[in-house]
Amino acid sequence: MKDMNEIQGNLVGGEWLLDGDCRPNINPSDTRDIIGRFACAGRAAVDQAVDAARSAFPAWASAGPQVRHDLLDAVGTELLARKEEIGRLLAREEGKTLPEAMGETIRAGQVFKFFAGEALRVTGDAQQSVRPGIDVAVTREPVGVVALITPWNFPIAIPAWKIAPALAYGNCVVLKPAELTPGCAHVIAQLLHKHGCPAGVFNLLMGPGSVVGDALVSHPGVDAVSFTGSAATGSRIAATCGTLRRKVQLEMGGKNPMVVMDDADLRTAVQACLNGGFFSTGQRCTASSRLIVQKGIHDAFVEMLGREMRALRVGDALQADTQIGPVVDQRQLDSNLAYVELARSEAAEVLGGARLELDKPGFYQAPALFLETTNDARINREEIFGPCASVIRVGDFDEALAIANDTEFGLSAGICTGSLKYASEFRRRVEAGMVMVNLPTAGVDYHVPFGGRKGSSFGPREQGRYAAEFYTVVKTAYQLA
Repeated sequence: MKDMNEIQGNLVGGEWLLDGDCRPNINPSDTRDIIGRFACAGRAAVDQAVDAARSAFPAWASAGPQVRHDLLDAVGTELLARKEEIGRLLAREEGKTLPEAMGETIRAGQVFKFFAGEALRVTGDAQQSVRPGIDVAVTREPVGVVALITPWNFPIAIPAWKIAPALAYGNCVVLKPAELTPGCAHVIAQLLHKHGCPAGVFNLLMGPGSVVGDALVSHPGVDAVSFTGSAATGSRIAATCGTLRRKVQLEMGGKNPMVVMDDADLRTAVQACLNGGFFSTGQRCTASSRLIVQKGIHDAFVEMLGREMRALRVGDALQADTQIGPVVDQRQLDSNLAYVELARSEAAEVLGGARLELDKPGFYQAPALFLETTNDARINREEIFGPCASVIRVGDFDEALAIANDTEFGLSAGICTGSLKYASEFRRRVEAGMVMVNLPTAGVDYHVPFGGRKGSSFGPREQGRYAAEFYTVVKTAYQLA
């Protein structure tokens, strides 16, 4: 890993560029700790990066699958070998606890190694035409230059699951990571560069979304855009890409329901909601933010969950006994605290949620549970993206399902039940891209598709073999036999 006391440059056309301003990377567990200083790109650098990617594309698109496999496998292997070191960096810059940060680093390595294998398995179809004497071949080809825009909450896993398939299928990449967490993306750039990624095939541009992101999305040299972030920004990107007739893939917000039925195992339900609602400081688009609880189990569930929540240890992400790290920055903390006050104004009973002053200056908040809420309250309509969850009391399964579906989002949904009938009905009828039964709504595998419905996602799925739908285009060729 580079010396983080130096300014960390953008990678453009195989060269590290230090032009322009730089931004400090601040540890949310201890704001006195400056992790490093990272260059901020401007619009001129965007032009350079896209031009470099376009120049590199013909050779990379025609390179054999072994070349792509070897590059991705080498990066994945090194990520796994350095999981403690890189996990520590992740914990410092984002605020995840060290075990969570190491787990995310491992997942990034697994993603790279999975798509190293997929580079060798790009298949097509040979078919007979309905016309005698004609053969038909259906093949997949790379899209071209792909702009990847990633968020701060999974600063190594999400870049990995966008970069790896893009390169595996022969595309060239320009990555813009979140301003708050550039360090992990920079590590991926270092590893790709170290292991021989050809100049221009992968480019890293750090800087503000209003400059770098906007310029990439509207750049005439970009063929496709994959974005993970807020619904508002995603809608603007979709509109721009629609006008320019380019491929777009969006992963946006969630207001994920977890239904707890009377027949659920109480401890299983509480642990699933504790994990889904509060771990990773609630900063997951798949977090369980609406806990829809049947009336028979409601009081016992609330009592146990409240007790377990209050016992969670909030602290420095690197401390061994920390279970909940800090919020990522002051702006997010202020937003979370405003929602706590909003919950009170909407007549919810509030457990926890206070700003915490610990022995280090950081962005600490106690997890919050909102009780006796209704689904039409703003706290249950808007994504909070913090360690806050609401409880909604319901009478029966049909009411629980109706409330679960009554949202503009549709990313992940869960149910805790001992009934095969309820589990099967919920899986079939809930309006979500991912469904969990007796498991937290957060936590997915790297080799299967990820994505939602309604306002949560737009375009083809991410991860697994389904990633080919976005990162390739299909060609149908006819030939006289």
